[in-house]
Amino acid sequence: MGPLPKRKVSKSRRNRRRAHDALSLNHLVECESCGEYHIAHRVCTKCGTYRGEQVIEVEDE
Repeated sequence: MGPLPKRKVSKSRRNRRRAHDALSLNHLVECESCGEYHIAHRVCTKCGTYRGEQVIEVEDE
């Protein structure tokens, strides 16, 4: 038989341990060329630029 916990872990102890497990929001920055918000260090999905340079072609709807 494998190792088992000696005592029950209380709800408060369990929840204190999980206090840092919450997901954080993505860091949004304003695009230099179009002004839309996008995730930092990623290509802007609206205009296709990254750090002022055109990286991908985006089709207009």
